[in-house]
Amino acid sequence: MTSDNPVTYERVGNIARIRLSRPPVNALSLEVIRAVVAALRRAADDTDARVVVLASAIAKRFSAGLDLDILLGKSGAQIREFLQALYIDLYDAQYGLGKPSIAAVGGAARGGGMTMAVSCDVVLASESATFGYPEIDVGVIPAIHYAHLPRIVGRHRAFELLFTGRVFSAAEARELGVVNRVVADAELEAETERLAAQFAAKSAAVLRMGRAAFMRQIDLDYRRSIASAVDDFCNVATSDEAQEGLRAFVEKRAPNW
Repeated sequence: MTSDNPVTYERVGNIARIRLSRPPVNALSLEVIRAVVAALRRAADDTDARVVVLASAIAKRFSAGLDLDILLGKSGAQIREFLQALYIDLYDAQYGLGKPSIAAVGGAARGGGMTMAVSCDVVLASESATFGYPEIDVGVIPAIHYAHLPRIVGRHRAFELLFTGRVFSAAEARELGVVNRVVADAELEAETERLAAQFAAKSAAVLRMGRAAFMRQIDLDYRRSIASAVDDFCNVATSDEAQEGLRAFVEKRAPNW
């Protein structure tokens, strides 16, 4: 079920749910990203919410990634505004959330959709979910994942995924450590509820303090890395090659590189 709002927030009991709802594929516009960040900040301030779930209201789709209108023909300043929201503001909202966040990926996650999913503390996936970093195929780069993915899967496996742009299955994502666990499609919501209930049963104060300590330990230079990723993405996205790749994708033809 979808709504007129591209992002919805609902709390039932002590579980807050943020759902992407922008048919047909949850393409990420600046409006959508800002709405997700606002929903995370709302969850942080909601003292009755002990766990946050990020999911999609659209069957078989988590998010196809960036809305190409964000990039095609845009200036560096315009692209930077979007990247500030997707990379920096999203990271800061998750960092200061103060409670566990779970991504429930029940369909295709690509590019910026991967950024949304891995921003969470835990990633659950359905068996039919698929993942990928297809930016290279349209002449841009998944810059934030240069900082994130090698930490999870190692340099060489990360390079292959990021520079081929190939799609990989939920089973492979689990093997690589990109997702925590994979469940049958029909069980994803129930499994998410079970895990959320486990977190919610803990002391909210201890979870908040413990998560803050955990985030400080794993942060190291990560935030500085994603700030650099904004510059890297903008430099590539405004190049002639990137703009040709984006136009070719929209026009359904091979790029003339």
